[in-house]
Amino acid sequence: MRVGVVCPYDLARPGGVQGQVVGLAAALRCLGHEVEVIAPGRLSTASTAATTAMAEAGCRPVGRSIAVPVNGSLAPMAPHPSAAWRTRTVIRRGRFDVLHVHEPMAASITLPALTTGVAPIVATFHAAGERTPYRLFARPLRRLAERIDHRVAVSQPAADLAARYLGGSYEVLFNGVDLGSYSPRPAAPAGPPAILFVGRHEPRKGLEVLVRAHALLPGAVELWVAGEGPETERLRRAVGSDRRVRWLGRLSEAEKRRRLAEAAVLCAPSLGGESFGVVLLEAMAAGTPVVASDLLGYRSFVGGSGAAVFVPPGDAAALAQGLARVIHDQPLAERTRRAGSLVARQFSFDALARRYEEQYEHARAHAATRS
Repeated sequence: MRVGVVCPYDLARPGGVQGQVVGLAAALRCLGHEVEVIAPGRLSTASTAATTAMAEAGCRPVGRSIAVPVNGSLAPMAPHPSAAWRTRTVIRRGRFDVLHVHEPMAASITLPALTTGVAPIVATFHAAGERTPYRLFARPLRRLAERIDHRVAVSQPAADLAARYLGGSYEVLFNGVDLGSYSPRPAAPAGPPAILFVGRHEPRKGLEVLVRAHALLPGAVELWVAGEGPETERLRRAVGSDRRVRWLGRLSEAEKRRRLAEAAVLCAPSLGGESFGVVLLEAMAAGTPVVASDLLGYRSFVGGSGAAVFVPPGDAAALAQGLARVIHDQPLAERTRRAGSLVARQFSFDALARRYEEQYEHARAHAATRS
């Protein structure tokens, strides 16, 4: 089957949706499908790390991205007409058996992708929480959504958001993780215990809460802060000369996996707006215990498995207590680690790709009936 995958975000920029697009595309190729990814990106042929990464992902770039405010963050999207025109051109020339559009209602190339009408469409909805564009433009977006042949959501909160404004029914397929890229966890990582944060430094990710929680922890517990964002400099000034805090900057995938394996605990202190939580799943695959905010998006796939210790979002004292428990209570850490490994095994990209094969066939059957 020839599959055209449309991503609204620049693959050269790190992000949860981008990681899912690349991982799922690779798994589909392993199953014998021909997959082409269409996404924002530079059209230059110059050899750069960004263009190399996009080429390895089998990506066709359709125009430079710009930072667009979305859900308290800045998303690298391409809302300009030239990118829309290139997207429609690539799709019409692609002769795809099915078109897989991620985050179809984003203000990027996914909206024009829905209007081509040349292949059955499977759409995956990632967003959760409250989204202003859905509320303001519900009527035209609902009409546009009628072009989708089969709808998928990465969590129940994501399905609830889409159904509330767009109507329709949604198959819930959780995000995936590349289990083969994670090595067995070292028995006893050297050095003082470390808390790892991976994410964009912006208010909704809760890094400031984690920084305050870490300050409450006694002893030599380190805090490793990966990523960057608009809050980086302010938080670095707030931390001051505390040598226990290490600012790692943006990590490569290999470096992120290494840090996950070496950390005593992965902390996800988000305040809200999370539909899933891929980094939690990656930590579980690496055999690292997880402490996270008690959000519906995280609970949706962890459930009552015991694979994470949950604390109230925004409560630095409770977060410090949860982190201290996992770091110093080795039986608890081991139980959390084992439960996390069991959860991670259920979410391999290989299994997800096989589930999407079924969704593609549903979309083709629906399109044939509609025609």
